[in-house]
Amino acid sequence: MPIATRPAAVAGMFYPADPAELGRIVGAQLAEARSEIGPAEPVAVCPKMLLVPHAGFVYSGPVAARAYALLARWRTQIRRVVLLGPAHRVAVQGLAAPQASSFETPLGRVAVDATAMASLADLPQVTISAAAHAQEHSLEVQLPFLQTVLEPGFTLVPLVVGRASEDEVAQVLERLWGGDETLILISSDLSHYQAYAQAQALDRATIDQVLRLDGRLSHEQACGASPLRGALRLARQRGLGARLLDLRNSGDTAGDKARVVGYAAVAFEAAGGAARRTPGHAPTDRALGAALLSRAYNAMAQVLGQALVKEPPHAALEAPGATFVTLKQDGQLRGCIGSLQASQPLHTDVCQNALAAAFRDPRFAPLTAAEWRGLSIEVSLLEPAQALPAFATEAEALAQFEPQIDGVIFEWQGHRATFLPQVWEQLPQPRAFMAALKRKAGLAPDFWAPDVKLWRYRVRKFQAAPIGTEP
Repeated sequence: MPIATRPAAVAGMFYPADPAELGRIVGAQLAEARSEIGPAEPVAVCPKMLLVPHAGFVYSGPVAARAYALLARWRTQIRRVVLLGPAHRVAVQGLAAPQASSFETPLGRVAVDATAMASLADLPQVTISAAAHAQEHSLEVQLPFLQTVLEPGFTLVPLVVGRASEDEVAQVLERLWGGDETLILISSDLSHYQAYAQAQALDRATIDQVLRLDGRLSHEQACGASPLRGALRLARQRGLGARLLDLRNSGDTAGDKARVVGYAAVAFEAAGGAARRTPGHAPTDRALGAALLSRAYNAMAQVLGQALVKEPPHAALEAPGATFVTLKQDGQLRGCIGSLQASQPLHTDVCQNALAAAFRDPRFAPLTAAEWRGLSIEVSLLEPAQALPAFATEAEALAQFEPQIDGVIFEWQGHRATFLPQVWEQLPQPRAFMAALKRKAGLAPDFWAPDVKLWRYRVRKFQAAPIGTEP
């Protein structure tokens, strides 16, 4: 039987039950957060997603306010909030939708978006559970901030996330993505009950992963790792960038430093204010891809005396970046050279690697003008590589890689080689993948040693149609 309203469950514990006192505290925390927003901080782009903490307001409220303070300019634009948080009280398989038609706090009621909920009905990972929501604080503590910063009348899509895969969460968020009227909130704290200095180091490492959109997070790093992993996957697919707003712990706000809980506020935004409208539309990725591919094309075309193409601008081109340029002729590899570390501006890196792939790959003769028509150009933009955690055997190392997703760097005593994630398409079995990588490094395919070093990385891949076949 439907429940009309899910009443406030943690008012008087996580935040004041008195409406006037609650309004005063939220207002003060938002005012303090706004005062910390510098004049040079980007304000032209409404965040599409926010990572916010969910402890008591005296502890995490100042950090959460740092995220919510960004929304004032779009208070009338945002009309729907998709809110995902981890299950703390009830075991949940997948994602749990509420039975209630509204959620209540001392500041009033927020209606649940029935249409959005109905759009999830065919997804097997989404169930309905009043019990999962009844005492769950990770969602409830966000509502007073939303009720303060947004125009009344916005609707809510609240989902408690339990045992759910990255794919399952990303599928739900993709379904709910919407346009500029939809804001996505991921509710999560960071490390729990560590000593102050240890928590600072752990949380800094976790946030560095988040800022790289690296979803390989554990629940020890973030209690909301399950919803956050799915959100980071979609952020990568949609071309969002992550920006750290605040990183503190309870020892910085209202607690002692013996056992602290970490909190962060992160905004996920489309670069340059690019529109985010229909499912599958990733304008930021396409714009960056066009900018990179045109520069790789022109670097080679100029040497071969071919006509040049227009090079669209992109702000990311001035920042340091690492690329691989892959050339193919009739589907066969024709050259591949790249950088593993970002050491120069992205536009310089892609041009240099295009020239190297075309004219200096030792496996091939230099590219000729006769080969120009039909040449395929692919640019891979690398994320920073991560050293693999401790492993004693090759099997332990292989278990930590994600086939089809991870690029791999192998190193042993001066022998070094890498395979882009695309190589998994030809070598889908981890053992065969690693054997080929060792051969590329000049070692036997069955070689192994205790001092082998391995790194993994991810890429964003951009590919143009073969030259001369574009519509």
